[in-house]
Amino acid sequence: MKRGLLILMGLALLAGGGALSCSSPIPNRNPMGESFPIVVGESLEGEEVRLPEAVAGEVAVLLVGYKQNAQFDIDRWLLGLLQAGVDARLYELPTIPGLVPTVISGWIDDGMRLGIPKEDWGAVVTFYGDAARPIAELTGTERGRNTRVLVLDQKGQVVWFADAGYSARLALELNAVVARLNAAGEAGS
Repeated sequence: MKRGLLILMGLALLAGGGALSCSSPIPNRNPMGESFPIVVGESLEGEEVRLPEAVAGEVAVLLVGYKQNAQFDIDRWLLGLLQAGVDARLYELPTIPGLVPTVISGWIDDGMRLGIPKEDWGAVVTFYGDAARPIAELTGTERGRNTRVLVLDQKGQVVWFADAGYSARLALELNAVVARLNAAGEAGS
């Protein structure tokens, strides 16, 4: 009985936790031309990941989700990028500012592990509470169902950004940007 009550309380927190997770939405902004903030998260494999250090010298695509129901948009982006053959490190970043998500982060991560194949756990890096704040401030959190898609160059600069939802045209545009960055990196080597 107690376990059932705890589960119901947890579900209630998740359902209503959106209001508690971030006191008010942060206005959306386009961070192109800015450095990605230095943040430390944990992959679903349990490994610490420091960004942008973990992708230094490489082109990276970061898919940031602020709400659970952003997963549909993230999945569309992932499918489109994989089908386009994007040659970059891909990371999915569930990013949830606030106290409540921090307290139940282990439970949230366990739930994600149930729905994500084990071979992909290293590419899913979670950020909760204070660790999530710099990312939220970089992109804004309004319209939280939309994925924030960032392309980082080899120096960790945001060189491409989208937050209006998946579009095949945008996926192809992103792929072209990544190809140019890779070609420029190879020419400079």
